[in-house]
Amino acid sequence: MALVWSCERRGVRYEVRSAGRSLRLYTDGVFHSQYHPTRPVTGGIWDLLYLPVHFLSHPAAARALVLGVGGGAVLRLLQRHAGCAEILGVERDAHHLRIARRFFGLGAGCSLVHADAVGWLAAQPAARFDFLVDDLFGGRRGEPVRAVPVDAAWCRTLARGVAPGGVLVINFASRDELAQSALLRMPRRTHGFRSAFRLWLPAYENAVAAFCRAPASSRGLRRRLERVASLALGRRGGLDYRIRQLW
Repeated sequence: MALVWSCERRGVRYEVRSAGRSLRLYTDGVFHSQYHPTRPVTGGIWDLLYLPVHFLSHPAAARALVLGVGGGAVLRLLQRHAGCAEILGVERDAHHLRIARRFFGLGAGCSLVHADAVGWLAAQPAARFDFLVDDLFGGRRGEPVRAVPVDAAWCRTLARGVAPGGVLVINFASRDELAQSALLRMPRRTHGFRSAFRLWLPAYENAVAAFCRAPASSRGLRRRLERVASLALGRRGGLDYRIRQLW
């Protein structure tokens, strides 16, 4: 990979690298985002964070919130393939927001907030989003790690932010981390999600969980994806993913 741009701020190194026509964002060696100007999807974990928006009957009418913007890959996918009525991203690293705008094409159509996502969401007790993504990751020794533990308090905050009929998506560093999360251990009546799914890619350790307020099925998701014209053709709508229903 070729180095396109780099800088260091307060001991943190930011790099934008190219791999063919793809651009990648690395922060202290941790791979945070990928963007290709012509491909419909990234081929990475960010596709799995976007994909569950199609559990919604009408994604184009949705209010979407992404916690953890990075280079903006998830927001761009929501813009391009779902056309959500409102897309809001919250990111505590101001340099990520600048890089997302300068190198990764994130511009009009998205509202960006520079804030700590935990404090920001806790301060919005009346806010309800149809699609809420928690992609809050940092790094340790060059490896991605969750920045916020998915404990009972955070799960209650997240669940409170999801509208009736909405979908919550959480990115976990591993399948074991998902299994230990409070949302899987809490009584379902306390969080109000009626369906849950695990999504993964063979090349990644991450486990992405999607929790739906309404009953849902992987078959229904596949059928909706097949009708998304902007995605590449294919049995799975051009997305390489694996999915398993948890309940």
